[in-house]
Amino acid sequence: MTSKPLTRCSEANGLDRATGLRSGCSAFIPALRDRVVGGLLALTASAVCLAAPAPIQIEFSDDQVLVTLPDMAPASDTSFTNPGDLADQVQEYLGQARSTGDPRFLGYAQRLLQGWPETRMNDRLKVLRATLWQSLHRFEEARTELAQVLAGSPDRQQRVQALLTLANLEIVQGNYPAAAQACESLQTHYPGLIAASCGAQVVARTGQAASAYQSLLTQLQQSPRGSDRASRAWAEGTLADIAAQLGRVEAENHWKQALILSPDDLYSRTQLADWLIQQQRYPEVIALTSGQEAIDALAVLRAIALDATGAPAAQALIGSLEERFAEARWRGSLLHQREYARFLLDLQQQPQQALAHARENWQEQREPMDTRLLLRTARASADRSSITNVANWLAANRQQDARFPEVQP
Repeated sequence: MTSKPLTRCSEANGLDRATGLRSGCSAFIPALRDRVVGGLLALTASAVCLAAPAPIQIEFSDDQVLVTLPDMAPASDTSFTNPGDLADQVQEYLGQARSTGDPRFLGYAQRLLQGWPETRMNDRLKVLRATLWQSLHRFEEARTELAQVLAGSPDRQQRVQALLTLANLEIVQGNYPAAAQACESLQTHYPGLIAASCGAQVVARTGQAASAYQSLLTQLQQSPRGSDRASRAWAEGTLADIAAQLGRVEAENHWKQALILSPDDLYSRTQLADWLIQQQRYPEVIALTSGQEAIDALAVLRAIALDATGAPAAQALIGSLEERFAEARWRGSLLHQREYARFLLDLQQQPQQALAHARENWQEQREPMDTRLLLRTARASADRSSITNVANWLAANRQQDARFPEVQP
């Protein structure tokens, strides 16, 4: 397995902010990405934060250890006879993919699900499989799976999880009417900060960002301080994204609060690092991304910050990223189009090539980070038609964002 974006990582589809019932490199509502909710997963399609494979090596000694696999080696396909036990293991693998950024765990989950008879797929397994498909950008398959659960499942918990996963998928792809419907259903069946965050994200991206921010902030402030940390982290991440959309400095504090509540939230870490880069606060980016070099989204942002400060470590990291992306292209599994486009634009000074990948990425994912990257690459390539196309789409959805100076009215 290699990486491709959790947006809204984040990313994978997941709920670290939970329903009592999570993830990618992102996700997913930004709040819907890369998080776990009460034990169930909704890893964001953004798989925004999956780690890239190590560079190909062809020379080694006979006794050299090539790789040490994770402690959780994949179980045999014949190990499970009970669907509940299988679901627990698949969920564990998806959670590991979310928290570590290691795409091998997605491969382990896929192997287990492929080895299970279709006639024995229950609703929980279907939701987990939809989560996997979303993480791998197989959006239509995920959508179909979720629709089946929502149409016929008697299990309230699985319907709630399916609604949350579907809302994330639709928001990541910019299908706001469908996302609004899913968020409204979620509010009916599982009211609270998670449902409120879901709805606020849609409202913010369809013309009412200021009111969406204030409404969600009020609800968060009125929630008991000792309430569910996952739900509060979810709301903080959503508020950060809307504040950034509005160009408000409060975004930084919201992302920091989300990370305090959920330190493994790779989506919020990526968003905060990008926010700091926009303000040229490079030393803070370097500190924030320390130890995160294995994760594509964070590694690219770290390389940009290191390069901007003239740090000696910049060239080594840039070389490593170049090898990763070359291997992913060789394997035909370049999942992280966004990260590769950003690498080409900001570190390789190849705007035309970056534009091609940013445009392809935008066909699948239309999170603000995806839109901003397409606009930046189009401007650097003097491609007015791409800027016009994006501007028309934004206008059709009444979406305004302070991060898109190319299309400000």
